[in-house]
Amino acid sequence: MSVGVIIGRFQVHELHEGHIELINHVITKHSKVIIFLGISNSLVTKNNPLDFVTRKAMIVKHYKQITILPLKDKRSDIIWSKNIDEKIKEIYPIDDVILYGSRDSFIPYYCGIFKIQEVEQKYYTSGTESRKNVSEEIKSSPDFRAGVIYAAYNQYPTVHPTVDIAIIKEKEILLAKKPNESKYRFVGGFVDPTDQSFEHAAKREVHEETKLEVDDLKYIMSSKIDDWRYKNEETKIISTLYIATYIFGRPEPSDDISELRWFNLDSIKLDDIVDEHKYMMIILLQKMFNL
Repeated sequence: MSVGVIIGRFQVHELHEGHIELINHVITKHSKVIIFLGISNSLVTKNNPLDFVTRKAMIVKHYKQITILPLKDKRSDIIWSKNIDEKIKEIYPIDDVILYGSRDSFIPYYCGIFKIQEVEQKYYTSGTESRKNVSEEIKSSPDFRAGVIYAAYNQYPTVHPTVDIAIIKEKEILLAKKPNESKYRFVGGFVDPTDQSFEHAAKREVHEETKLEVDDLKYIMSSKIDDWRYKNEETKIISTLYIATYIFGRPEPSDDISELRWFNLDSIKLDDIVDEHKYMMIILLQKMFNL
């Protein structure tokens, strides 16, 4: 009358030797076995690319007799442990329970009511390394293409944050032109995960695209950008526009910029601005000249 419980993520494309070793160890000791699959609060990331249903199907293919349940991540280890205990008691209210894990498993985080047994594994396979290896291989099978499509559809719609910067020198503004474009735009680009803030991203983009140093960044507005690359996509761009004061340097077009040009603020024409930046230019001029 005892229950063996395994807690893990199993974020791999197939069970590896370490998984099989652990599962086989538990099912030889218990006729009742539960596997809890950790559920991340984010979808389709490098660390958590597979959803619950996909991982459950992978395990059931080899172990049809095992009960497999989702286990949502919690900020608090205490709440997370209590959730585990409650789920187990809902299924097996009177049985003895032992939780099994390897050295690098959930064990340090569990603080519930049940016994824990650490299993020394002969085989160790890094899930991170396994996923990386899989990501580098393109297969020609319909199943591979179907998996890519499945992942694309089973994630939250996203917004890409960008920054645009109006670089001001006295009564002039520096604008940029991209290759194969006839009109000008604000200097700017995508916010990077390594940026500490939008202001940090703005200064980085200015230096990358113009080699200039700017300071005294001031927020002007934010706006959805009707970027042609995402016109027919759920994913959209929202940009934050800053005004920045030119400090020093000679403008040199870099990165994906082919030309930089100073425009007089008093005579700038909207017809010279790319469509996706016209609205931000209108708001900028209104705020600068109190129109």
